[in-house]
Amino acid sequence: MNEALPDVPEVRVVGLPQLTSGFDLVERLDLPMHLKVHGPLEPMGGEQLAQLAERINLKGRGGAGFPFHKKLRSVAESAIKRGVRPVVVVNGSEDEPACRKDTVLINRAPHLILDGALLCAEALGARTLVVGVTRESTQRSMEAALAERGLSNGRRSALRARVQRNPVRMVTGAAASLIRSIDGGPAIPPGRKISASQSGVGGAPTLLSNAETFAQLAIAARIGPERYGNTGLYDEPGTVMLTVSGAVARPMVIEVPTGVPLRYVLQLAGAPPVPQGVLTGGYHGKWIDAATVNEAIVSRNSLDAVGGSLGAGAILPISQETCPLGESLRVAQWLAEESAGQCGPCYLGLPAAARGMEDILNGGGPAALEALKQVAKNVKRRGACSHPDGSAMFLESTVKAFTDDLAAHVLGNGCGRPVHGVLPLFEGGRAPTGLPGGTTEENGPSRQKIFVDWTLCRGHGLCADILPEVFELGADGFPTVAQAQVPRRAEDKAMRAVRRCPALALRIEEQAERAPARNNLPVLSQGRGRRALGR
Repeated sequence: MNEALPDVPEVRVVGLPQLTSGFDLVERLDLPMHLKVHGPLEPMGGEQLAQLAERINLKGRGGAGFPFHKKLRSVAESAIKRGVRPVVVVNGSEDEPACRKDTVLINRAPHLILDGALLCAEALGARTLVVGVTRESTQRSMEAALAERGLSNGRRSALRARVQRNPVRMVTGAAASLIRSIDGGPAIPPGRKISASQSGVGGAPTLLSNAETFAQLAIAARIGPERYGNTGLYDEPGTVMLTVSGAVARPMVIEVPTGVPLRYVLQLAGAPPVPQGVLTGGYHGKWIDAATVNEAIVSRNSLDAVGGSLGAGAILPISQETCPLGESLRVAQWLAEESAGQCGPCYLGLPAAARGMEDILNGGGPAALEALKQVAKNVKRRGACSHPDGSAMFLESTVKAFTDDLAAHVLGNGCGRPVHGVLPLFEGGRAPTGLPGGTTEENGPSRQKIFVDWTLCRGHGLCADILPEVFELGADGFPTVAQAQVPRRAEDKAMRAVRRCPALALRIEEQAERAPARNNLPVLSQGRGRRALGR
């Protein structure tokens, strides 16, 4: 089994370092060393800063890849129109097991990130700066960096700056989750999609971007767009921070110019000469096969063109000796466990998708494959955040990339290869604890069981609106389950659904003892899959 990556793995660089300048001198660049390595930084006006970001084609490095200059201008325009001061938020919530680039930057070069964030804050006239993190090491490093600059959250401070620490959860990294937590709520999506540029922290226009994005802006502001453009590709200049793990001899974070062949990056990390596949972009990313690896270069456009994804910069090869579907099943189960438990497509759909992958491995045949494809299709564009979409993209890519292996499982007796667990998961794939909103007991099943009386149900769909933790509507508009246990934290909503059902088709029964999990519940069946995969 592949162990979880450390917060700060080995760091390498191809060519001249930019973000990693000074890493060969010290473990962490404090403010005096930061200034010795990078030099001072002059403030810039808002439009000047936006033009700089536009000229270097700076896009968000957290996965979405949204143009930074558009976000900057949108925040400025909204703040001026409303007559309020905007807020600047650095998203350092790197909670995917295969990603460490932002964690490395925060731990080793925190002032480079702050340079970019403070440039934006001054240009926008912001008086609040928040850095979102989830790890103890990143919290310590960033709090020390703020102290080194004399920044605090005091009421009399010209710029109130602080660190927001959230639980380690996949959904914590969503922009809406971070904003909600800064406002004092749980670090989970609010259930509605609102542009942070229009209404973010405290309802104010908020410039929120990834930690590496602010660091790249700071580099460009120092050396200028012409010199910045001398590195990397013409249309995607500069460098990229990648986390390379999986079936490699040396997991690492590496800074490379755009345009470097992907196979060269894999060679540096000691990947197999001919990998069976490479997962690009992380666990919300896409697989590419060995032949495609030889065509791909490190750039957003190139990886998109060959069916991959730059995403959050995670690159994970697997060898020919492991079952790719079994490796993907482990990730699918982890993605399902990472649900915030708020919307049916995520809370019910992702566990169903993981079970579908498990059924394929256990000989479910073509029916299991079609069921998996249908579930993946149904969860997309229906969630409160991007987690269902990214997870569905990963599952669809798995089915598309490993057709030979898929055929062996669907049409035959399986591929015969074991699952080595080379794709890193937190503590071997444990279900993360500390979900905001309750303890493990509060988030578990209650003694209540809810039933649908099909003789009365008329397909109004109100139950799915009130109780998405349990009910999802099928293509015919009727609930897809007839009976299910109610999660403890959803008991009040279950009672509300019963009372408000227009056809009086729902009833709740109390059970003397907690019943075992059923397949129609958002709980993963682990035992059968582990035996089948030889774990």
